[in-house]
Amino acid sequence: MKQRIRVIGIVKNEDGVLIFKRNRGRSEAPVFWELPTGKINFGEQPEEAMARALTEYTGLVASAVRLKDVITFLAVEGASRMSNLYIVYEIGITGEIKPEPFGRYTAYKFVKDFTQSGIHLNEASTSVLEIVEGKISSSRISPRDTANSVKIYVDGASRGNPGPAGIGYYILGSDGRVIEQGGEFIGFTSSRMAEYYAMRKGIERAIELNLKSVHFFSDSLMVVNQLNGIFAVKNQDILSIYQDIEKKLNSFEAVSFTHISRSSNAIADNEANLAIDRIAKRK
Repeated sequence: MKQRIRVIGIVKNEDGVLIFKRNRGRSEAPVFWELPTGKINFGEQPEEAMARALTEYTGLVASAVRLKDVITFLAVEGASRMSNLYIVYEIGITGEIKPEPFGRYTAYKFVKDFTQSGIHLNEASTSVLEIVEGKISSSRISPRDTANSVKIYVDGASRGNPGPAGIGYYILGSDGRVIEQGGEFIGFTSSRMAEYYAMRKGIERAIELNLKSVHFFSDSLMVVNQLNGIFAVKNQDILSIYQDIEKKLNSFEAVSFTHISRSSNAIADNEANLAIDRIAKRK
């Protein structure tokens, strides 16, 4: 599978998030807007590429470039699928915005509410804003995955590490409605195995519910970075479940993994611990 790696920046002020109108090139090409995005040149660090792309395409100078997240998602590219890895930066800026009229961008605007703006964001920018910023656009260039766009929070718990363990999950529809939540006792295992079992359970429920575009959230940085391809899987005890998850991901049209804090994952964590408690009460 082909992979596209890009840097993408979020610039914010009191007026909202800064986006740019992409030059159409061919007259028949669709008009869309995007967050400032760039490639990584040979020998560049990603943050250097972000600062360079920002200046080249917009005339802005980055006063600060801070890593915010790394996301991956699958997208249709011709007759096949493309794996996309986007390194997301939060950017402070100086200077005046000057998109070249015949360059990559021809206009810009700050947007607070993407659900009401009526603008068309490209898929990468939409995914970043949905996953990282919690902002959702109601009109995409490619609307194929909006109907089933959901968020799934997963968590694993182990008391004793290894010890009695449980998993929990929490599924939210694109309208914010709770689709399902639950937990299971998985026996005695380590916390890292519990985190992987929780992710697999979330993926299995998404497949059973016929969801095609899914954003997974976990407070395990290890699991998220390994599934995003940033960290290699070196532990033999989790290799088999990792490989099983990789096979199951082929069931989705678009999928991404994001790391969140434990406090942001409270519902899935509670479901995992309740599953352990239910077994403890029986003994």
